[in-house]
Amino acid sequence: MTNDIDRAGVAKAYAAWAPVYDMVFGKVFDEGRKSTIAVADAIGGRVLDVGVGTGLSLSDYSRTTKLHGVDISEPMLRKAQERVRAQNLTNVETLSVMDAKNLAFPDGTFDAVVAQYVITAVPDPEATLDDFMRVLKPGGELILVNHIGAESGPRKIFELAFAPLARRLGWRPEFPWARLVNWAAKHGGVTLVERRPMAPMGHFSLIRYRKG
Repeated sequence: MTNDIDRAGVAKAYAAWAPVYDMVFGKVFDEGRKSTIAVADAIGGRVLDVGVGTGLSLSDYSRTTKLHGVDISEPMLRKAQERVRAQNLTNVETLSVMDAKNLAFPDGTFDAVVAQYVITAVPDPEATLDDFMRVLKPGGELILVNHIGAESGPRKIFELAFAPLARRLGWRPEFPWARLVNWAAKHGGVTLVERRPMAPMGHFSLIRYRKG
């Protein structure tokens, strides 16, 4: 089975999940989601939330944080727009259908870029990370929460068994930490600020990079 993930496949997978996404994944991803938001709110200013999905995170941000959300899935974004209207989230400035690798924002637009569970679900993670850094202001932060593949032990065995289902969800389950290390070294001008394990069982990590 190929490890490649194509853009159309990701969009199709998340369109299918849109009606039940909050119910199925809300609690599983809760700690990572709230941790990234706390970091972004501490930075403040203008924040880009990539892969905003159904907008589950939007109401957790401070109302003083100016939010722009993008997602590849139009059905997901329709739910996010309904949530913004229902909860009167006036700090959400835009919600747009957009490819994470080709963000339609000028260089240096945002104080922080948040990407929750996104990097392992895009066809070209390195190029996507490059574009995240492009739209950050100097000194801005890229805040990721994502699954990082285990190198050995029981978690690696579980991940290998889970891989076929993960790919149906549009995820790349074997994503190694070395891939981020190599990206940062090649990109340059990127400083690792933090890598913090998240529940459940350290299966996810919060990762922060500063630009410049």
